[in-house]
Amino acid sequence: MTSAPTWLSLDRNGGDLTGQIYRSLRERILLGQLPAGHRLPSTRALAASLGVARSTTVEAYDRLRSEGYIEATAGAATRVATLERMRPERQRDARAPVEEKRSDLPSYRGLFRPGVPDVSDFPHAAWSRHLAARSRSLRSHHLGYENPTGIDELRQAILGHVSATRGVVAEPEQVMIMPSTRAAIDMLARSMLRRSGRRAAWMEDPGYGAARLLLADAGADIVPVPCDGQGIDVSRAQGPPPALIYVTPSHQYPTGATLSLPRRLALLEAARRHQSLIVEDDYDSDFQYGSRPIAALQGIDRAEAVAYVGTFSKVLAPGLRVAYAVVPRWLVAEASEALHRRGVAVSTHIQAALADFINEGRLRAYLRRMNQQYAERMARTVGMLESQFGERLAVSGGNGGLQLAAWFRDERVDDRALVAKVNASGYGLMPMSGFFIGRAAPGILFGISQAQAAAVQKLAADLGVMFG
Repeated sequence: MTSAPTWLSLDRNGGDLTGQIYRSLRERILLGQLPAGHRLPSTRALAASLGVARSTTVEAYDRLRSEGYIEATAGAATRVATLERMRPERQRDARAPVEEKRSDLPSYRGLFRPGVPDVSDFPHAAWSRHLAARSRSLRSHHLGYENPTGIDELRQAILGHVSATRGVVAEPEQVMIMPSTRAAIDMLARSMLRRSGRRAAWMEDPGYGAARLLLADAGADIVPVPCDGQGIDVSRAQGPPPALIYVTPSHQYPTGATLSLPRRLALLEAARRHQSLIVEDDYDSDFQYGSRPIAALQGIDRAEAVAYVGTFSKVLAPGLRVAYAVVPRWLVAEASEALHRRGVAVSTHIQAALADFINEGRLRAYLRRMNQQYAERMARTVGMLESQFGERLAVSGGNGGLQLAAWFRDERVDDRALVAKVNASGYGLMPMSGFFIGRAAPGILFGISQAQAAAVQKLAADLGVMFG
């Protein structure tokens, strides 16, 4: 290995380049994605690949070496050390909002980037009208500190939406408004680890990398649980009872699988038996093609073991910064106190405008229009991949969501290298192997939200060059 790995990219505007390199390598080592004995690039080669001073990489390696993550002797390559127990360190101030922590995940930007909506059709006129009206008419009790969990109008509007479309069963006081799903996951993880006194957190493998880092950062010991075409299989989970279980059951990220009913029931029973909290991340399940949205796991939970997490970043636009968690009744007081203590809040003007937007049917109409557009773009992407690259790639999913997984039929393929090659042409594709904790399978994750005909045609041509 003579150059920077494809997943190690730097945020030039974020500062602390040494810290970025250190944290990226440390997390990969802790998660087992850089196994013991793995050879790292030299400090000179890494500096040249990243375009930084050699002193920056030397300092990062020195930090990793002093803490026991890597080892090297004079004249020999630097390698990942053998660690008896990979336990993430807890260095972040537990009082700091999660939004202030820069993600150490690799950054993928460009065409066909997974998990991002097409904001070109955002209903600007309707949204601006609602926001302007609420900016002029907010009542005084909305402008103080009295609503750390969100204003009543938005909590009721969200509950009405998820009850009708996802089968969620709850009361408005169980709805907590937050700026992001990351804030929700962080709050739930810290609450359950503290309440239970346990450290284990079960997580889908492959799974959402940001959630994995958040759980580890909260102090959890990550236990990977295998996923297949039916979703997470808790019968294959090993290790101590979990404090919480993180899942994406309606549209598994990144495979696109839907958790089957037998697996859902087994998951709920495991949570009941272990007195664990299931964190159900329902990030983009408003988008279903050819069928109505899959019912939420929370709606069939009879033991109050599920916290349902949703976001408007995927549905409307990331810039709104509005997400929510529907927590079990026994967790309401603790979650409310956590939000109040940490000051994790959304502008009341945004909340009030969004409540009006939902209540007047604007959200429902927008989702109906975008489902039709995304369905066409998904079908276009699936058709291109199957017709032109079916001998190399097996397409998985395609029935919903904003991304599409395709697996290499040859498991010896280096998906990271191939994805890096095609991304050099302006794409934001992601290698499937990067989502695994255990044994990885190679593939490519495509975003479909901007898959217009011309873009798909260009992608086909560039993939042809990549495979050539």
